[in-house]
Amino acid sequence: MSPEETPILIYGTNWCPDCYRVRKFMDAKNIAYQWININKDPSACSIVEKLNNGNRSVPTIIWPDGSHLVEPSLKQLSHKLGL
Repeated sequence: MSPEETPILIYGTNWCPDCYRVRKFMDAKNIAYQWININKDPSACSIVEKLNNGNRSVPTIIWPDGSHLVEPSLKQLSHKLGL
């Protein structure tokens, strides 16, 4: 899969206010992403813990270029998206 075809992956939980904020921002900007609820997917939870030194820090966003952001501000998201 090429980087253009790789989706933005957002790992989070339905109860997390920061996850809601990030998803609302992405939706408002019409940015496509794949939502992954770590409470329903043990392998996803393991990915988040691996990236965050054993912590379940969400939202954790993995970008098509392989980089990731954890609990980003809207300013950080805008910068990463080139907005």
